Amino acid sequence: MTTLKELMNWRYATKKMDPAKAVSEEHVEAILEAVRMAPTSSGTQPFEVFVVTNDEMREKIRKVGWDQSQITEGSHLLVFAAWDNYSAERIDAVRAQMEELRGENPMLSQYYENLKSVYLPRDETVNHDHAARQAYIALGFSMLAAAELGVDTCPMEGFDSDAVDEIMGLKELGLKSVTLLPLGYRQEGADWLLPMAKVRKSKDEMVKTIG
Repeated sequence: MTTLKELMNWRYATKKMDPAKAVSEEHVEAILEAVRMAPTSSGTQPFEVFVVTNDEMREKIRKVGWDQSQITEGSHLLVFAAWDNYSAERIDAVRAQMEELRGENPMLSQYYENLKSVYLPRDETVNHDHAARQAYIALGFSMLAAAELGVDTCPMEGFDSDAVDEIMGLKELGLKSVTLLPLGYRQEGADWLLPMAKVRKSKDEMVKTIG
């Protein structure tokens, strides 16, 4: 059985994907399920994920994505798009889903009323940034799920988010793109990063214990 540590050592930010190898729909669905099941603040799940396989759209995104080849060489491109803001309607929808599955609960109802009193007066940028951080939690889960399935990924922030929003019509949906994740398979012998050692800070540099 492959350990979590082994999976994390196997995965890397794949720079060259093999366009001849496509990720199966079964594996894509498993990766998306990891996204769906990832934890988020107050269970709001304030983002959506778009699975882009359309060649024309991916070519357009590549042009505003620093010409990163994985965008078109991978078989699928996941676009994580966070809410542009929190609203009473969005938070009420979260509460309604909770009540549908868990039943009405005065404590639950009060919790989301309190959440609205905190979130709604805040600046839109603050709320979008908070929503984006929830998307990043799910991004991490998706990369680990992909690694478990032997699927390569490369998380990307190097793109013009406003341009991607326009290409995909995200603004009209109240969303803003925050990160991209191509799915595919590493191209052996063609990826300059593959043979290189993984570089990380030591535990002593990274971790501080306060007891």
